Amino acid sequence: MTPRADLVAQVVLTKFDQLPAKRRPSIRQNGLHEWIPLSAIVAERDGEFYCLALATGMKCLPASKIPTSNGIILHDWHAEILAIRTFNRYLLDECLRLLKDGSESTILDHNKQPPLPDSERETARPFKVKSNVKLHMYCSEAPCGDASMELTMTAQDDATPWEVPTPAAGDPPEQSLLGREFFSRLGVVRRKPGRRDAPPTLSKSCSDKLALKQCTSLLSSITSLFIEPENAYIDTLIVPAFQYTEIGYERSFSPRGRMKPLEGHFWKDGYSFKPFSIDTTELEFSFSKKSIAERAEKIAPSPVGAAWSSPMFSESIVGGILQGKKPSDIRGASRTSRRQMWLAAKDLADQLGDGYTGIQVCLGKATYGAVKSDSLLACRGQVTASARNSALTGWVRNRGDADFCVDLE
Repeated sequence: MTPRADLVAQVVLTKFDQLPAKRRPSIRQNGLHEWIPLSAIVAERDGEFYCLALATGMKCLPASKIPTSNGIILHDWHAEILAIRTFNRYLLDECLRLLKDGSESTILDHNKQPPLPDSERETARPFKVKSNVKLHMYCSEAPCGDASMELTMTAQDDATPWEVPTPAAGDPPEQSLLGREFFSRLGVVRRKPGRRDAPPTLSKSCSDKLALKQCTSLLSSITSLFIEPENAYIDTLIVPAFQYTEIGYERSFSPRGRMKPLEGHFWKDGYSFKPFSIDTTELEFSFSKKSIAERAEKIAPSPVGAAWSSPMFSESIVGGILQGKKPSDIRGASRTSRRQMWLAAKDLADQLGDGYTGIQVCLGKATYGAVKSDSLLACRGQVTASARNSALTGWVRNRGDADFCVDLE
């Protein structure tokens, strides 16, 4: 029988191959062959596997651009993070579809009668992930950051750890965030790697963000207003065998590594620390760095990312916006952007009817920041703070894109 990891990888790779050519890396006029990371969320139900969302990408926004992004520009479109954002957009769209036509969902149940919150919950939600569904995440490359440090070391011509400089007095805390450098420092929060001549970013590595998802679930803040978190956690993280090192992944994600302070931890509102298992596949993505390097002498990372979710959502992303659009143009906002996710959530809340006025009031706030600060999201905020303060210490928040508003009429 085919191992589960191969079944998950196969359904993702098959779905990617069905995307139009404009969503895939290309061969440039100068002969450079492009490569790109791929990531996806797959649902397993009764022995069947369904690719719900996938994404490619490997860029993020410089910290200096965050205050002008106005909810339009994505802050981080590394494949793993964009796949999770795309999955959350799928969930909002799926909830709305269930309300409108009442047909069965592959992964969601609809609580048609508004339940009353009990003493352990801050709020009741109208949807939940089916109890017989498991969510798996596929990544074609090792997540950047702590989980991939051993792979980074072996890729160096000289694997001697670089000397870590002593921070100067008065340096801002973000200076302590490392990119891909100083690999003698392990088990630490890192910023996204990038060229030394590139503007600095404060986006945390995919290793750090995936580690946090073991506490907050795959749900984003806005999606968590509608869906119970208990069964929305990653069950298995699946990577190609050549992109796996046991010591790195265990240190980064497991309760035997840096997440040990959270072992067995439960919070209110259905949140808990649920470490995912890790499995490997021998199947390879045809546009991975390794695959392209085996076929071409000159290779380069693709600047074009892609996002797809079931059944019809598909986009190309360049610079954090839709390909061909300008950063200041609202029409350039991805369906996974803060602005578009807020609008989709507001539309969904308006369809809920009586019994969920708290959600409607929350999403009707004047600014995105006010929505995120609403009491309905307080428990999720406590989960995030607890994880960052105890296990993911040194996490510096990427601020500056919360004051925008949208036309909610």
